[in-house]
Amino acid sequence: MFDFFDQPWTLIGLAVLVLFGILTFRSVIPEKKRWWQFLIPVCIAAVAFGTDYIVKTDMEKIVGLLNFGIKAVEEENCDAIGTIIDDNYRDSFHNNKEHLMSHCRQELSQNIVEKSKKTNSPRPNISENNATATVFMTTTFNKDSYVVKNYGISSFQIEVDIYFLKKSDNTWLINRIEVRRLNRQQTNWGQIR
Repeated sequence: MFDFFDQPWTLIGLAVLVLFGILTFRSVIPEKKRWWQFLIPVCIAAVAFGTDYIVKTDMEKIVGLLNFGIKAVEEENCDAIGTIIDDNYRDSFHNNKEHLMSHCRQELSQNIVEKSKKTNSPRPNISENNATATVFMTTTFNKDSYVVKNYGISSFQIEVDIYFLKKSDNTWLINRIEVRRLNRQQTNWGQIR
């Protein structure tokens, strides 16, 4: 569904149409020309960018949360990752948030990730207080990591389904992550553990 606040382009288009209208009006009725008439489309454009900047939609919040999480993984910052995980987290491998965070600290403490990058622009499917997004990422390992040394793998592509829950304060948190594919092969948490 189209959300007016997801983007400023509708009002920018309106500002352009108003500008053409003003130019036409000024050429047809030159005696009615006023300097302030050009401020109307400028004000419409300013309102467009202002509302886009000020009003954060659920879609923008979730995409921001994803970007924050990817950056935290890249920086191997488990504390930052913990801030975006719901206290009631549970997936097919981790029984709770503590189990996930323990797994996170165990893996990321070994300085294995050099870079992590989304390879798609996920468009979360939002319904009321829940949302899901399928994210494709490429993770490049540190050349000195045990993964490169033991397995000879310098990077991998991963596909995950991420489930979000909207809290009472209108913030979104991750409440489940399921691994779907690793290097285009069906997999799950148990197989990559």
